[in-house]
Amino acid sequence: MTIKTIAFDFGNVIAHFDHRIAVAKLLPFTTLVADELFRSIYRGQPEIDYECGRLSTEEFFRTILPESKLTCSLEQFVAAFEDIFAPNPEVCDLLPSLTPRYRLLLASNTNAAHFGKFSVQFASELRHFSALCPSHVIGHRKPSADYFAGCQVHAEADPGECLFLDDLPENVDAAQQHGWIGLVYNPGRDIGRQLRGMGIQFEDPIR
Repeated sequence: MTIKTIAFDFGNVIAHFDHRIAVAKLLPFTTLVADELFRSIYRGQPEIDYECGRLSTEEFFRTILPESKLTCSLEQFVAAFEDIFAPNPEVCDLLPSLTPRYRLLLASNTNAAHFGKFSVQFASELRHFSALCPSHVIGHRKPSADYFAGCQVHAEADPGECLFLDDLPENVDAAQQHGWIGLVYNPGRDIGRQLRGMGIQFEDPIR
């Protein structure tokens, strides 16, 4: 079956990210050490609920305050929390050569603050996408089957006509269970060559 839609994960595919950048900026506002602060923000149920759109940014902040012991304002928290992304040229450079032939879909586990940041920071890259499907809008996150069902509405193709790239094998496995073709992204393994090997055609030669 011919591939018509290509879905890309955002974090560690289109862009690199590091939550510890935010942790370092927030450490002056807490008595916790870095590992404790990291766990209090990113390893609990509130973070899951936030990425699924069940909590607003303000609600998430208020929910993590007791464990994180943060004394900063909401505005200070968001400024530190959201500024963690850097472009991945290996993938970003491919996007303009794919859009003439394929519908591009963003399939990302992300929350409202992060999405608000990178949708502006990466506006030139995201303009190549026909649909953006952040988990906080879909209401579910990968690897949930409900997440892929929510994305399918925007794919404008049958599942077998969709190719999905993600850096996490469990997410690729879930996409394949949904019927999509999956590819685990590994930096430095010539993603352009891998895609060509799967029959993807580029409008312009890829260096």
